[in-house]
Amino acid sequence: QVQLVESGGDLVQPGGSLRLSCAASGSFFRINTMGWYRQAPGKQRELVAQITSGGSRNYADSVKGRFAIFRDTAKNTLYLQMNSLKPEDTAVYYCNADVLTVLKYEYNYWGQGTQVTVSS
Repeated sequence: QVQLVESGGDLVQPGGSLRLSCAASGSFFRINTMGWYRQAPGKQRELVAQITSGGSRNYADSVKGRFAIFRDTAKNTLYLQMNSLKPEDTAVYYCNADVLTVLKYEYNYWGQGTQVTVSS
């Protein structure tokens, strides 16, 4: 079993910055693609950013140039640096990971979410 625990969500003013973290723990062989998703009230969950095990990244158009995703493979930790935050970035942010087990099966996991609120 794998656990993903997010942290770093907070209330921030427009134009401010936050860094989210997602720590993975448990027994596994390797973590493949990791990503951040978000869900605002009344809206569907959407992809914010993804990073593969090889370091390839992709971003939602709405966050390009403002957000940066990176990972520390040694610590099994994923990060999302969010700059120039806007009220429309307000949402619960979820960590997601494709995890390869020791027996080489891949499973997908979600964290419990962390609230980001951008408001003056």
